[in-house]
Amino acid sequence: MFAPQGIRFVLAGFGLLYAAASMPAAGPEKWNVVSIVTDDQGAWALGCYGNKECRTPNMDRLAREGARFLNAFTPTPVCSPSRASMLCSLYGTQVGITDWIAPQEADAGMGLAPDVLTWPKILHQQGYRTALIGKWHLGTQPRFHPTKNGFDHFFGFLGGGNQPMDPVLEKNGKTRKIKGSLPDLLTDDALQFIEENKSQPFALLLHFRAPHLPYGPVLPVDSTPFRDLDPAIPSVRGIDPKQVKDWTRDYYASIHSVDRNLGRLLAKLDDLDLTKKTIVLFTSDHGYNIGHHLIHTKGNGWWIAGGIAGPKRPNMWDTSIRVPLMVRWPGVVKPGMEIAEMVTNLDTPPSVLGMLGLASPPEAKWQGWDFTPLLRGLHPAWRDTLYGQYDLHNSGLAYMRMIRTSKWKLVRHHHANFLDELYNLEKDPGETRNLYGNASYAAVREQLQQRLTAWQKSINDPLLRELRASGE
Repeated sequence: MFAPQGIRFVLAGFGLLYAAASMPAAGPEKWNVVSIVTDDQGAWALGCYGNKECRTPNMDRLAREGARFLNAFTPTPVCSPSRASMLCSLYGTQVGITDWIAPQEADAGMGLAPDVLTWPKILHQQGYRTALIGKWHLGTQPRFHPTKNGFDHFFGFLGGGNQPMDPVLEKNGKTRKIKGSLPDLLTDDALQFIEENKSQPFALLLHFRAPHLPYGPVLPVDSTPFRDLDPAIPSVRGIDPKQVKDWTRDYYASIHSVDRNLGRLLAKLDDLDLTKKTIVLFTSDHGYNIGHHLIHTKGNGWWIAGGIAGPKRPNMWDTSIRVPLMVRWPGVVKPGMEIAEMVTNLDTPPSVLGMLGLASPPEAKWQGWDFTPLLRGLHPAWRDTLYGQYDLHNSGLAYMRMIRTSKWKLVRHHHANFLDELYNLEKDPGETRNLYGNASYAAVREQLQQRLTAWQKSINDPLLRELRASGE
């Protein structure tokens, strides 16, 4: 079960061994940190996760030179709450962000409050130069601006949407349309930030918008490799093969635009002799579906049966919550390492601090664990359970809570009838056979529900109070 600073409890018996594992690695006095986040990239859409068609040589390079997590997840399968979780290690309900922040909500004052503790804010206080380049999507009003949340430098866009070509971006406090490819423009600014701060410790968060819809246009260098590709697509009854293949080619081209620019960034670190003292993390805000489960996009995807876009299908399938995660930590992480333990983007804040040898602030109420020991090749007692939540209210309505173990997944759809789900992940990893209504699994269902309810109590889930009031 998640618990604030839980890793300290489960590792208490390690004593001096864990204390030593938590110390900074020998080498530079302070590591630089580069955190790269893509938008809407499922773990299935990288070469290093087994995709033989999506060309990701630079993402694959990070996997070869660092650690690749085999079971990394997000607690909420849409943008804003997931991004909040990876910054402040709190669930969406704990910060009041439970769906992607729509423009009217941003205008009304929704955002990540400046008093919420984030890991960039802590690094800023520790003397790091900090930058957020790219997508924010955690509030558009001045009080939610990245520079009020621990960042010295911001170049990008505050809302959720933008165009992959000739985007509207904020630079030096002024917003204007800038000619060029969005991934290239963001990377240009990232390279400049690295150049200007090469002589001091820095933390760079590069948040690409790709491969979010619309997938294109992209530069020919990114689309040409897939022009004649006949991509493999999910074998799901009811999809329109041509439509799904067209989407897949365009999706791969968008991913290529990120990978190509990741190569530019890694080359910059090499050229400036910064590679050996820079920790690089790569992940995405959530997973994705292109025909998987007969839907398109993520946790708020819509049905695409027969080539027609149908109603929303709120979901927490693994394709929507599983994300890629690679960490390159030179001289510490064994190259090519694979980590099977279940982690979540809630683990990002305590883990970044752990890698840097910094203590978590006593006031932090983080829900994630520090996975630094896993990166060091240790095998501490680890979680066997993940929890998730999603309160869809944009273009649909759903109140979902999830518990996932290595074998079982229970998803509750509250305030709705006949939608609850139970899957045996060992026998049915594709989540195709819903066992919730099967009396043979009633004991399993009840046990999972008890644990799920206990977790909801531990985070003071407002939905639990509503359910009690309504008698559900």
